[in-house]
Amino acid sequence: MWWSGSVRIACIDGDGIGPELVDSAREVLAAAAEADGLTVEFGSESAGAGTYLRTGEPLAAGALERFRTEYDAVLKGPVGLPDVRKPDGTEAGVLGGVLRNGLDTYANVRPVRLLPGVREAAGPIDYVIVRENTEGLYLSRGSGVRNDRAASDQLLMTRVGVERIVRFAFETARARTGAPADGVRRVTCVDKSNVLRSFAFFRDIFHEVAADYPDVEADHRYTDAAAHDLVANPGHFDVLVTENFVGDMLSDLGAATVGGLGTCPAGNIGERTAYFEPVHGSAPSIAGQDLANPTSQLLTAAMLLDHVGATGTARRITGAVEAAYAEGAVRLNPHGTPTCGTKGVTAAVLSRL
Repeated sequence: MWWSGSVRIACIDGDGIGPELVDSAREVLAAAAEADGLTVEFGSESAGAGTYLRTGEPLAAGALERFRTEYDAVLKGPVGLPDVRKPDGTEAGVLGGVLRNGLDTYANVRPVRLLPGVREAAGPIDYVIVRENTEGLYLSRGSGVRNDRAASDQLLMTRVGVERIVRFAFETARARTGAPADGVRRVTCVDKSNVLRSFAFFRDIFHEVAADYPDVEADHRYTDAAAHDLVANPGHFDVLVTENFVGDMLSDLGAATVGGLGTCPAGNIGERTAYFEPVHGSAPSIAGQDLANPTSQLLTAAMLLDHVGATGTARRITGAVEAAYAEGAVRLNPHGTPTCGTKGVTAAVLSRL
């Protein structure tokens, strides 16, 4: 994206296991940057359930403007605690609507890739889910209506919103090497256009944009069929593009096929600002016990560096993570926690930078 030889990163430690994971990422980022002669500066911003309990808001005052003007990108740990709720019953410490809409980070990018040695699979799994981040069903966050007899949330898509996310998906496919099964650069539109007008609208615009990318195959799946095929035939997929809620579900399904949520990073990208986070929650039941898997946070840090132009340092981190798994230094329990603990994963990656 850009490159100046230095990177200023805002860190949100978050809740639950968040501080442990962000500490791991800071340590690995600093070591990788030093090896490459890159200057990295870390700032700290308060956000999450703890911030909400202290201030009544999930994000520190003025943070959105600082993200826009004082930092190159934001590295965020998982936030939210299950018992910290608003009066309407929804979680109070989460930041999805605050950051995604506040910064207009319209593209949620979730790579799903099977790391070496994690689990047996019929073939390689390596695709990216591009999820529209500011519209769809989640646009109704906080504005649905309900009484004791009924409730309603509204799904909204706009031409501008659909066009830009579909174009982002095709540009992402152009930058990749194609689907593992056949090497074809491919974008799969995932929708329920057979049922809902809003999804038919999404698919129509997908076709319009696809015409501008004759070098990338335009593919289609209904949501239920996509869920099946992501398990049965994941090698077919290169890039998938879909609505907010559908993308949320399918990315977690994909994570289950590659070792769990602890192995999957994510980026939220807009025209001017971006923030990066693991796809999982704050897991307060294992917080502070050296049980959390920092892999997702480490790969998230690599995504951040790649986004700001420090591609070599990003690849250094990704390569070290892959080597730690391939050489057996990191192994996962059946429920996804690393047998060597959080600190053990960090040490294994550091030693392979």
